[in-house]
Amino acid sequence: DVQLQAYGGGLVQTGGSLRLSCVVSGLTFDAIAIGWFRQVPGKEREAVSCLSIYDGSTYFADTVKGRFTISSDNAKNTAYLQMNSLKPEDTAVYYCAAGTGIILSSMRNGAAYTYWGQGTLVTVSS
Repeated sequence: DVQLQAYGGGLVQTGGSLRLSCVVSGLTFDAIAIGWFRQVPGKEREAVSCLSIYDGSTYFADTVKGRFTISSDNAKNTAYLQMNSLKPEDTAVYYCAAGTGIILSSMRNGAAYTYWGQGTLVTVSS
């Protein structure tokens, strides 16, 4: 079975940092792309950052460029989203997703990902 376990969310003050982790099992890790998405109730899900493990391509939403970084530890089958300089508008449930054969132009599209984790809540207080 394929499983994605996302964790690392929490409550942080404006300007603080959090690191989200996504542990992937049941997939060949170096053949996938990982996407981090977020959703606020009543709003559409948005892509935050994506990483192609197999070719290193990355995507960052304009709203997080310069503040968030994405990385992976292939030996641990884990992807990370380092979030710095957090703002209240970053408050959301963050999901990690994984899929294969995802090209750069599709990385921000949630429909391109087959597998999804359970989500972790990030709350940034003002």
